[in-house]
Amino acid sequence: MRHSLGLQVGPTAFRVGSDWPEPIAALRRLYAGYPTPEGACDFTVRLEAEKPWRRWLRPSVAIRGDFVLPDAAPLPLPLGLLAAEMGMNLQMALGHKHYLLLHASTVEKDGRALLMTGHSGSGKSTLAAILGERGWRLMGDEFALLDPDDGSLHAFPRAISLKNGAISLVAGIADETRLGPLLQGTPKGAIRHLRPQADAIARMGESARPALILFPRFGADLDAAVRPVGAAEVFVRLTQASTNYVALGERGFTALTGLIDAAPAHAIDYPDTEAALALVDRLWGELG
Repeated sequence: MRHSLGLQVGPTAFRVGSDWPEPIAALRRLYAGYPTPEGACDFTVRLEAEKPWRRWLRPSVAIRGDFVLPDAAPLPLPLGLLAAEMGMNLQMALGHKHYLLLHASTVEKDGRALLMTGHSGSGKSTLAAILGERGWRLMGDEFALLDPDDGSLHAFPRAISLKNGAISLVAGIADETRLGPLLQGTPKGAIRHLRPQADAIARMGESARPALILFPRFGADLDAAVRPVGAAEVFVRLTQASTNYVALGERGFTALTGLIDAAPAHAIDYPDTEAALALVDRLWGELG
C-alpha cells in the first residue's frame, strides 16, 4: 500500500499499510522507539477505503489483512489509529498459534508476572497502566502470551487502550509525550492510547514466570474484597479469555493447566483504583 509501517512487538512482527497517510503517521508517533522487523512480518494489516470513492469523499476505513471479519463495519478516517490497533488485535486473535493467547493484562516485577483478566470495564487495563508507572514492567495489555513449552509469559507491550474515565486518571501520572490522540465517538466511548515506558520496550524480549492471577471487578458500590478462586473456576474463566485455546488443542490444555498449577488466583472487588492497588500490593506481598 502507498503508506506503511513495520512494527516489532515482542515476538510478533506486523506490517500495517494504509490508503491514507494519517493513520500511519499517528501509529508512528504512538510507537516511537519500537524496533522495526528485521525479516518477514508475521501479520499484515491493511486499512483500505471501503469503496474507491470513499478514499476522498467521507473517507471510510475498512480493516483488512491476513485475517478478516467480513461483517466488520468500517470506521471514519479520524479513527484510523483505532482501526490499526483493531487490525493488529484481529490478526493475533485469529492467526496466532505459537503461544496460548489470553485476553489479559500482565505486569512483571523481579522476574515474576502478575496476570489480570476480566470482563470489559473490570479495570485491568487501568490497573496495568498505573502499575507500569509505579515500578512494575508492563508486559502487555491486550494479550498475555503463555508459552506451552516452558510455561513462561512472553512480553507483548502494545500501547494500552485507556477508555473514558481512565484517560484523565492515567494522564495525571504518565508523561504526556507517551499519550496518543484523544479519539472521540468510538464504539466504546472516548479512547486514548498510552505508550509503555522505555524500559518495557527495551526489555520486550524478556519473559517472566507467572506468579499471581487476579480477576478484578470494579464497581463504585462495591467494598474492597478478596476471594480465592479454585482451579476449576480459573480453568473455565481462562478458557473463556483465550482466543486460540481450542485451536491449540492438547498444547493449549497443557499450557493452561500448568499456569493454574503455578500461580494462585484471587477475585478482587474494588470501589476505586487506590483500593485495587492496595489489594494488589497485599496479595503480591503474601507470595513471599
